[in-house]
Amino acid sequence: MASCLGLYIQNNIIKYAKVSKEREDVKIEAFGVKFYDNVNEAINQVIEETYSYKIPISVNLSEETYNYFTMFSLLNKKDLSKAIKTEFDTFCLEKGYNPNVFETRYAITEEPEENDKLRVIHVSENKIELNKRIQQLEGYKVANISPMPISISNLLPNDIEDNSIIVNIEDKTTITTIIDKKVYNVELLDIGSEEFLSKINLRENSYSKSYEICKNTTIYTSEGRELQETETNYLEDIMPTLYDIVGNVRKAINENLDKIKRVYLTGTATVINNIDLYFQEYLSEVDCEILKPYFIQPTENISIRDYIEVNSALALAMDGLGEGIPGMNFKKQLFTDKIPDWLKIEVNPDKTPNQKKNLGGFFTNDLGQKLDATEIGLLRTAVGLLLLFIIYSGFSALLNKQIDKKEEEANDYINYTNSQIALAEADNSKIKKKTSEYTALIENLQEINDRITDANKTRNAIPNLLNQLMTIIPENVQLTSIQNTNNRHIEIYAQSNKYEPLGYLKAQIKTDVILNNVISTAGEKENNVISVKIEGDLP
Repeated sequence: MASCLGLYIQNNIIKYAKVSKEREDVKIEAFGVKFYDNVNEAINQVIEETYSYKIPISVNLSEETYNYFTMFSLLNKKDLSKAIKTEFDTFCLEKGYNPNVFETRYAITEEPEENDKLRVIHVSENKIELNKRIQQLEGYKVANISPMPISISNLLPNDIEDNSIIVNIEDKTTITTIIDKKVYNVELLDIGSEEFLSKINLRENSYSKSYEICKNTTIYTSEGRELQETETNYLEDIMPTLYDIVGNVRKAINENLDKIKRVYLTGTATVINNIDLYFQEYLSEVDCEILKPYFIQPTENISIRDYIEVNSALALAMDGLGEGIPGMNFKKQLFTDKIPDWLKIEVNPDKTPNQKKNLGGFFTNDLGQKLDATEIGLLRTAVGLLLLFIIYSGFSALLNKQIDKKEEEANDYINYTNSQIALAEADNSKIKKKTSEYTALIENLQEINDRITDANKTRNAIPNLLNQLMTIIPENVQLTSIQNTNNRHIEIYAQSNKYEPLGYLKAQIKTDVILNNVISTAGEKENNVISVKIEGDLP
């Protein structure tokens, strides 16, 4: 009987399920939810409690990205793979990414409206994040690392014909669209159970207590009873997130060309009572229900709700048992992983005397005569040397392969870092250029502002000048011209039949500080009329 431990790891929570399968018979041996501060310690505790030291482990990716490409269905497998790689390289080029830093997998499905085309669901994970996940399980038998939104479809019954949507509300929410029994689309939302659990945790200071509060919280629809004040407080943390998720699910239903008939709910949020009724109230055109794994049978001791609580871990365990979409495993298979269990040598020193005696048949020559001690010793030495050579060769090849792989990854990281540095330098250059442009604009604006200020001052100064001149001009003096020749410089032309009034006018302009730097020309007399020019600057 094959067994697998499914681990769904998210912030502060690990969901686990140990599942065994024999033919079509699926059995859940252990399951649960564990809260943690140190993820490595929590993983070790789960493996110890479920006694899963040697069985395969299936775990989720952490930061995967989904892209969708359209291909012609007539392409052969080799050309299709090249075309998909080209599409992803083009995508990375447009985004400024280095494609070598990503580990990628893809799945193929049909385009419902176009028979000559295929839809490619392309999944990519940064190798750094992938290695972090592998390191978290170092020392254990990691067999499968899968994208959760695709794995969750493992729990649907095979006889379901309706097009459906699976809404998995874990720390982040994923919306998986199933068309004709195949995964057609995956949408990632930045909202999920982490939002309201974190809000409740701020008040309760315990993530596990916050989780239990959600399990004891009931959503009452428009026809429900009045809520107590304590329930309302917690629902105020929960309902805004659920409302946003419902809106996104409705959008996914409306945008789908194929009619969606059923919405399945799963994930941490499904521990909240009546969440399916809440979704049903807003999505009246489809059937809404909690996702129940097809192989689950309720027992007297365990409620089916307890199983549903760890749906994500159950789905991953089913991946490890051979279900799900082939080729979605991000765990690279090592040479030792490919050796069947029945070929692996198990040393058993506890042989019976008869078993040991039977081994003596191997130590005979071609004539059937028993080998002497020297011959047996030489044979043992030869076999030992041969085994040593084989083991050494195998380990050398494996080590060289690992070294080459690490060098390739290091080069990829170096190239990626260099590309990011180049992008940063380009951004810095753009920022400096923009800064220079903005500085020039600011200086121009300041200059214009100064001109406007000076103009306003000049505009007010001229009328003031005229008013002041009217009060001091002598009776026998006539002003023939007043000019603003340059910026704030004023020239006043005056005439009189006597010198004294003109001198009085100049002195009064200077004394009353009507103008600064006052000077005048010597009077010019013509036809008994004396003319002078008085000039100065506006104060």
